[in-house]
Amino acid sequence: MRSVGQRLSQLRKERELGQKELAALLNMSIGTISNYENNVHAPDLATLCKLADFFQVTTDYLLGRTGYRCPPENLDRYITSDYTIHGITNVILSLDSKSRDAAISYVNYLRDTQNSR
Repeated sequence: MRSVGQRLSQLRKERELGQKELAALLNMSIGTISNYENNVHAPDLATLCKLADFFQVTTDYLLGRTGYRCPPENLDRYITSDYTIHGITNVILSLDSKSRDAAISYVNYLRDTQNSR
């Protein structure tokens, strides 16, 4: 299970932001961001919500309680009795955005290849 600090650092780096830039955008000190990322201090509830809103993820994702960054609309539609579909969906949603895009592109490639036969 990943910590808040690990998730925060990962999300910040995915956006190609330094700690100084993130601190300025969120009206926080660099030390505060550093303390969160190094798990010296944990963000309070209001700050956790602010971080989740900024990065467009759920608070559960930031807390490491789920691999889903944002639950897809009508999640029940994706969860079937076939564990494989649920497992693949879970893996794809837990990837960073670049890897998720690559996985989706590959799945689309497989579909197109199959349809052209």
